[in-house]
Amino acid sequence: MKIIQVEGEVSLKRDIDTGTAEQLAAVERIIRQVNEEGDQALFTLTEQFDRAVLSKLRVEREEMLIAHEQMDDEVLEALREAIVNVRDFHDRQKRQSWMTTKADGTILGQKITPLDSVGVYVPGGKAAYPSSIMMNVVPAQVAGVKRIVMVSPPQADGTLPASVLATAYELGVEEIYKVGGAQAIAALAFGTETIQPVDKITGPGNIYVALAKRAVFGAVDIDMIAGPSEIVVLADEQANPRYIAADLLSQAEHDERASAVLVTPSQRLAEQVSKEVMKQLETLPKKGIAESSIRDYGAIYVTRNVDEAIEAVNELAPEHLELLTEEPMALVGRIRHAGAIFVGPYSSEPVGDYFAGPNHVLPTNGTARFSSPLNVDDFTKKSSIISYSQQALQLNGGTISKLARLEGLEAHARAIDIRLEGK
Repeated sequence: MKIIQVEGEVSLKRDIDTGTAEQLAAVERIIRQVNEEGDQALFTLTEQFDRAVLSKLRVEREEMLIAHEQMDDEVLEALREAIVNVRDFHDRQKRQSWMTTKADGTILGQKITPLDSVGVYVPGGKAAYPSSIMMNVVPAQVAGVKRIVMVSPPQADGTLPASVLATAYELGVEEIYKVGGAQAIAALAFGTETIQPVDKITGPGNIYVALAKRAVFGAVDIDMIAGPSEIVVLADEQANPRYIAADLLSQAEHDERASAVLVTPSQRLAEQVSKEVMKQLETLPKKGIAESSIRDYGAIYVTRNVDEAIEAVNELAPEHLELLTEEPMALVGRIRHAGAIFVGPYSSEPVGDYFAGPNHVLPTNGTARFSSPLNVDDFTKKSSIISYSQQALQLNGGTISKLARLEGLEAHARAIDIRLEGK
């Protein structure tokens, strides 16, 4: 790994991938085709892109039961334990509606309402991602969403991976469709003969999925436009270089464009980690992907002290941040920008990916400066409640009219005045 002495700002932020002209045109064409042809477009595009010939889109309950029976009992138990942890964490995020009453009879409040329906996109193709299902479905369930729709691209034989269907079964998701890519996003947003539209779409996907989500935003809500995975490790001289190297590679194996960064005030640790990364790479099954990631988007920044290292971390605003210092908890309060913070040597990033409970759908590409992990609030909406008494309007009506006329909105002012006159 390249070792860089910090002199000024640290930045590995990449330009947000807005897609090539060809990709944008393809997504636009797919969305239009789904709008015009409905289910037939989904069958055609699934055969074209996934090499799967389908006779129906919806997964039957029998398919879910067969997949569930195929799963190893120990794997199912691991899934159940993870689901319990994820649900427990998100249960604590749930908000309540509230009202407050003033002496003049005014009642103000906020009503929390779950969304009616959400669509969860589960990536397929190269791999299956049961953890992605958990992280998207559980907060929606905790929020109280009644209709949760899952879409995922089928394998060439027209099936979904057993692990995907078994996880959905464990979570109680019953409406599942074998469709992926931009066409799945279009179907969720606008509907077809078989798939009724939803109010919000969540879940990661490739560039075509990301561009489609961006294109349908406004007709429906979306969670975020996720970029390649990122990890930053902030460590001092006492940290274990083998742990750090393993954690950097845990993200590098995701994608050639994933980012793996160490920030440390220790030149010695920097050199040890650089060597250890190269050593561990040799036996990694996804060596090619990880090697490309480390080469193009990996770095070790050596700062003059821990204070400078913290400044660098806040500048990077990483998706995942590990604190591997002598007193890591003492640094948590100084971290302003990070999607998830992993504290101490035994809080390896995969602990959060799969099991601990917090959501692993996190802001990327520096957007942790202003956004948060996927959470229960993402599956609710808030309505303000305003109830003014006659006494309150008599007391404040004149002021409201003045403010309306200040903006040149006479009808607004008269709507108040007519009540003040008692006519």
